[in-house]
Amino acid sequence: MRLIGKGQRGTKIFYATDVHGSERTWKKFLNAAKFYGADVLVMGGDVMGKLAIPVIHEAGGSYRATVHGRLERVTTDAEVAAIRARIGDLGFYDVVMDEDEYRTTQADPAAVERLFVRLATERVARWIDLAETRLAGTGIKVYATGGNDDLTEVMATMDRADTQAFVACEDRAVPLDDDHVMISMPYVNPTPWHTPREAGEPELAERIAHLAARFGDHSRVIFNFHAPPIDSTLDTCPMLDASTDPPRQIVKGGQPVLHGAGSAAIRESIERYQPMLGLHGHIHESQAAARIGRTVCINPGSEYGEGVLRGCLITIRDGKVTGYQMTAG
Repeated sequence: MRLIGKGQRGTKIFYATDVHGSERTWKKFLNAAKFYGADVLVMGGDVMGKLAIPVIHEAGGSYRATVHGRLERVTTDAEVAAIRARIGDLGFYDVVMDEDEYRTTQADPAAVERLFVRLATERVARWIDLAETRLAGTGIKVYATGGNDDLTEVMATMDRADTQAFVACEDRAVPLDDDHVMISMPYVNPTPWHTPREAGEPELAERIAHLAARFGDHSRVIFNFHAPPIDSTLDTCPMLDASTDPPRQIVKGGQPVLHGAGSAAIRESIERYQPMLGLHGHIHESQAAARIGRTVCINPGSEYGEGVLRGCLITIRDGKVTGYQMTAG
């Protein structure tokens, strides 16, 4: 059965990454197919939020929550709904609890972790349901992988047999259309933050080889690897001193020191296999496109915390990238 028959115009991919739990940016991502006329949506990882914020029901009937270090109090149901929605748009999770529940949970790190995993899992499941609803009957599919900040147990939620539009693609090969295949990997090289899915360069090389070795010809293969290739302009960010907690920026002459924080193994794999396209993320501030040999590599960047969806609209045809345009909205 043919997947997509786009003829001479090729297949249009809308690619975005690093939404980090933001309800607003995920909804914009799903809407991007119609808005930009894309045939395929690809999410490049770091799907989960980073923390949960308790909305505490106080004895007097009011509610309080601390958002971005600012204590806020609300009283009406509408105000509670509004602050919970804002927390979700920022990429955080929320849970309403009374004072006793809050104190009990806060005193038990294992309970905090269980709560976080549950909230993250519920949001991913709901996002998948939303994708199924919004894309029903369109023929458009959304391919999603996790990133280094995503817990494997939460990403397992993506593997569902009941979906038509949503396709989990982590650590596997999936066809994007009749002519092109995409392989995806969530792991990144070590960071100062010690995130859940990091690996040394030798392990990254092994993981890539396992995915790529099945293809004799990579000219119609897309590498959807969360980390960018090192020293590619897709990976430029401030250098951090990992000996401090939290890590701090290194400054010389009053200016932050910048460096390439990407992966050597990923760059070497691109140089070796020369896929048609590399889709990357991870370094939010380093929106860029570059060529490594014949391979077009793209990092659209991320501003999820501001509710801005950064992406890239890419047209592919016959093993070539025929055009791309960075987007923001």
